[in-house]
Order: sequence, then C-alpha cells, then structure tokens
Amino acid sequence: MRAQRTIKNEISFEGIGLHTGKLARVTLKPAARDTGVIFIRTDKPMVIKAYVGSVIDTAFATTIGQNGIKIRTIEHLMAALAGLGIDNIYIEVSGPEIPILDGSSTELISIILRAGIAKQGKKRPYLRIKRPFAFEDGHSKIVAFPYMGSRITYRISFNHHGIGEQKISLDINEESFAREIAPARTFGFLKDIEYLRTNGLAKGGSLENAIILGENGILNSTGLRFPDEFVRHKVLDSIGDFSLLGFPIYGHIIASKSGHSSNVKFLQKLLASPDSWDITLEAEEKISRSPALQINL
Repeated sequence: MRAQRTIKNEISFEGIGLHTGKLARVTLKPAARDTGVIFIRTDKPMVIKAYVGSVIDTAFATTIGQNGIKIRTIEHLMAALAGLGIDNIYIEVSGPEIPILDGSSTELISIILRAGIAKQGKKRPYLRIKRPFAFEDGHSKIVAFPYMGSRITYRISFNHHGIGEQKISLDINEESFAREIAPARTFGFLKDIEYLRTNGLAKGGSLENAIILGENGILNSTGLRFPDEFVRHKVLDSIGDFSLLGFPIYGHIIASKSGHSSNVKFLQKLLASPDSWDITLEAEEKISRSPALQINL
C-alpha cells in the first residue's frame, strides 16, 4: 500500500474558464498529510474542501461551493491529481473557474510533475468495494464490483455519426492514466453552443480547448488524439468526479451513459450503503470474485 503524497514545490498557471470565459490564476501548494484537496478562492476569500458534499452544481461541469461562493469545472484538475496519486494539496484560485487549458488533463499533469511529487510518512486508505453495488439514474447506469485493483469500464452512445457507440475498459494507474486518458479533450456539439452561451455557459470554449462536432463531423483541423477520444474523456471526467469520494476506489466501476450528475449521485448513494464497502489500508489483499458478476451495457 502506498504512502500519502503531496507536491514538493509551489507552482502556478493561468488561463480562461471554459464556461465563464474569465481569466484565473491557480497556485498549487504542498499540504500536510491527511489534509485532502482544499480549494481556496483568493478573490473572495473562501475555503472549500473537494468532497462530494461540497458539490452544488453538475450542469456541464462539476462545481463546488459554499455560502454562494463557487468554483466551477474542477473535474480535469481533480482527475490529474487522482491520476498521479496526489492526496494532499492546497489549490488557490483567483476566479470562479479552473482554467480549461487545452480541454484535457495533459497540461495539468505536466504542471504537477514540474512541481514534483513528495511521499508522506503515512499510508493512504482506500475505499474497497466488498459486494456489487448498482445505481441507475434515467438512462445512466453505474455499477461497482469487487476487484483486485482500480478499473473502469465505460460506454457512451450518441446519435451522431462522429461518435456513435464507444466503449473502453482499463485498469487505472499513473501510467495508464497519463498515457490513455489524460490527453482526451472535452467535446461538444456546434448546434448546442448558442443555447449554452445564452444560458451563461461555454463563453470560453473554442477549437483550442474542445472538440467541436458539426453536422458533417469534427471541426477541429488537428483531428482526434484517439479514435475513441470521446469515451476516454468521459473516463477522465469520471475519475475526477469519483475522486470527490475522498478515498481512491479499489474496485471495478462499470458505467453506461454517465455524466457529472449521475457520477455525483452514485457517490452519494454508495456512501449511504456502507454494507457495500469498507475503508482499508490493505487494498492489495485478494478479493474473491464471482465469474457470474456481469452487467450488460
């Protein structure tokens, strides 16, 4: 079982928010063990712990907040932290939204690695799935199974010839996250952009930070980074959302047509079902799995 981790050095970056279009500066700072991930709005100021109980909005992004102060679109940064196993960190933000950068977590991983990773002298607890747990929310379905590791299987289906149905299944570790998931960019449809902007969203969106699909296909001249980049980005979002549990999940998450809202509801329901999981420092111990445990996506 690994030790807790933080970053070695303070580091900053800045950029515009995908939805607000506002410029913000973000500073990552080391934190003591057992601190968790703490966001700080430096322009208000307000301290908000990254936890499922802090989520106040899941419309087109995951937003945390408290007393009317919010920080929008935290999922890509949360995914980068979770993917690299950063458990304790302070995140100072000078505005209402985390910068979108290129729409993926690749630049965020580079920033964290430049700051350096420091091991801390205390073991990191895991949330271990002990028995199958299923959650359905409309067309979305998420099931957690016992598994000797951390694995995600994800399926999406869009009525657009540029996406269609895509599915991916992989064990999640630092290497697989950085190589297979982090580069996948957020995406949207050209027909929806006017509606989003009318409702105060996607003000900072562009072909530089999102994949945009028109009626005839992808508008980005650079094309896709993966043939199935869309489902990979959904996995990225889910890793960021699931990290709001406060513990890494030791189990196999299988999701179909899930988004930010269903991800957060799944976490809430899971926490309310303690017979399905336990908190352990011994996640490497073998867990018996029945070959009959299956789900049709």
